[in-house]
Amino acid sequence: MSLQLPGIVLGVGMGGFVDGILLHQLLQWHHMLSSTDDDRIGVKYYNPHTVSGLEMNTVWDGIFHTVCWLAVLLGLAILYSRITYNRRRVWTSRVLWGWMLAGWGLFNIVEGLLDHQILGIHHVHGGPYRIWWDMGFLLLGLLLLIGGYVLQRSGQPFDPDPPATGAHEPRRT
Repeated sequence: MSLQLPGIVLGVGMGGFVDGILLHQLLQWHHMLSSTDDDRIGVKYYNPHTVSGLEMNTVWDGIFHTVCWLAVLLGLAILYSRITYNRRRVWTSRVLWGWMLAGWGLFNIVEGLLDHQILGIHHVHGGPYRIWWDMGFLLLGLLLLIGGYVLQRSGQPFDPDPPATGAHEPRRT
């Protein structure tokens, strides 16, 4: 069974967590709706520098984190359903980690194009150079996607099935 789907789904969720924790919470560069004063779809502006605006942005950041959490749970469920033998070994697999990096890159590309460019609801970092921050985010996504693909290609295929054993020998997990 392939590790591609669970790896990509895990990478999307984990990449979203890096974005949300690092850029939304620690650096506080943006929140989900922090650029709706000049967005392209007419969402009400919630100024993140006011208490009520920060509250609404925090709610939407929480919704974003919930989606990331669900992606990680889904990725783990898919992985668990596909790997029936030697589950510990899968975590050292270049194939899995490569697909996870590719998933993170895919997250950056989709989120960067959709939220930053098409909808304009937020940008990586506001100010006069925000387009460069947004392009850097997309470039990082492309590098993660390519690097993840190359990493998974360098790994050995993971066989999730147990080796053939006698009927009397127990299967190990």
